[in-house]
Amino acid sequence: MARWLRPLVGALLLLEVAAALSFLHHRYEEMVQALFRVQSQCPYVTRIYSIGRSVEGRHLYVLEFSDYPGIHEPLEPEFKYVGNMHGNEVLGRELLLQLSEFLCEEYRRGNERITRLIHDTRIHIMPSMNPDGYEVAAKQGPDSNGYLTGRNNANGVDLNRNFPDLNTFMYYSGEISGPNHHIPLPDNWKSQVEPETLAVIQWISSYNFVLSANLHGGAVVANYPYDKSQDQRFRSHRRTVNTPTPDDKLFQKLAKTYSYAHSWMHRGWNCGDYFADGITNGASWYSLSKGMQDFNYLYTNCFEITLELSCNKFPPEEDLERQWMANREALVAFIEEVHQGIKGMVSDENNNGIAGAVISVQGISHDITSGDMGDYFRLLLPGTYTVTASAEGYQPQTVTTTVGPAAPSLVHFQLKQDVVRKPPERKASGTRMNNKALQKKVVPRATRRGTQR
Repeated sequence: MARWLRPLVGALLLLEVAAALSFLHHRYEEMVQALFRVQSQCPYVTRIYSIGRSVEGRHLYVLEFSDYPGIHEPLEPEFKYVGNMHGNEVLGRELLLQLSEFLCEEYRRGNERITRLIHDTRIHIMPSMNPDGYEVAAKQGPDSNGYLTGRNNANGVDLNRNFPDLNTFMYYSGEISGPNHHIPLPDNWKSQVEPETLAVIQWISSYNFVLSANLHGGAVVANYPYDKSQDQRFRSHRRTVNTPTPDDKLFQKLAKTYSYAHSWMHRGWNCGDYFADGITNGASWYSLSKGMQDFNYLYTNCFEITLELSCNKFPPEEDLERQWMANREALVAFIEEVHQGIKGMVSDENNNGIAGAVISVQGISHDITSGDMGDYFRLLLPGTYTVTASAEGYQPQTVTTTVGPAAPSLVHFQLKQDVVRKPPERKASGTRMNNKALQKKVVPRATRRGTQR
């Protein structure tokens, strides 16, 4: 299908716009009320929970959509949106509130596309990661808001420069054939991060997220990892060097999904900048250290991109409806991207799920792991792949599978226990045993070792 047709077809599938939407800026209490209003209107497919509190004690609320709220269903992927990481970049916050109302309203209307999405996906929406910074920015208002007013949290820290720096470890490890996935955190990491960052790290450690996006402002482009350039280790000034991940082509496809479903992001010329197809590699734009996007990829199973959504960080209320219409299809289409590649169960010979099994794809040096129930999700482009599942204490299993352009391919693994025979006892005569008679134990790879983004 031609790229220009996709937004049109998607928009037709969405049917009607929910009439209940209100295009206003929401202060903290109003945002909380809006979330609980959605939950009361769709109680059977939503849940509200808090992942922690900000410096000033405001809850970091998440609204979940699922046909079984609060429960992870095997083979149902987990998805997340995070908005307002920078307190003065507010469009993402309002779009996520609009999206929440829209999903609820369209589900109640019986919209087949939205119903299927909610039944097949566990969707987590956090409108504001930095509610304290937002309140500072909101006091200034859209007309007199400074470019940095309210950007940081209440301690004056930029939350998108506050995650543990796993890139430096990864670049060093690459020189010694080390991992670029599930990199362990430093022992003292909790003392180095802000309360909001700590809450998010614990959150993404508790859920086996597969795909996500964080929403920003100040430009119009879909940005994908890596954000940090390897050359930054040697130079104090910013470098603009393309720094791709092993999943670079996949990330480009994910970014284009959003940009081409957006009304004008894909045109490239926005805010005085030009980005071909409306996408960019983060480090190719400018190098950013300790960002949330790279952290997701290097520490968890989650593939995250950063969405820059408006030239104006704090757009006036009269522009919110136009922005919603420009982003509505893109927000839905990007969630649907979680349903591609392969997924399945990793179990033992008694059909018990194996948590933490490693899923490796030949030719792509980035592994993911199975969740607590033994289910796994590996995003892949269409093609034929050789995939291996391994777990400590089991014999690895390798299969070849073909991934199509639509639904994910279902690939299950059943691993046999790795039985180690005891060496024969020495004979009474004291004859020395031949070392070749001793069966060596095979130990599979472990799941883990010890402008304004």
